[in-house]
Amino acid sequence: MAQDCPSKEVNLTHCNCTYEPCPRKGKCCECIQYHLRMDELPACCFSDDVERTFDRSFARFVRENG
Repeated sequence: MAQDCPSKEVNLTHCNCTYEPCPRKGKCCECIQYHLRMDELPACCFSDDVERTFDRSFARFVRENG
C-alpha cells in the first residue's frame, strides 16, 4: 500500500484540477504517472480555463503555449 504524500497539503494549494472524485489530488507523482500513461498532461500544466475543458492532450498544451 502506498504511503500518503508528505507534501500533499502544499501540493493541493497549487492543484487546479476540477475533477472532484480524483483520488490523486495532491499526490503529484501519482497524478503525473497516471496522465502520462493516458498520453496527456495533468491539470497543473494548463490555465484554469483550459483545464475546465478536460482536454489535457499534448496538442492542446502546444496550442496554448506554442
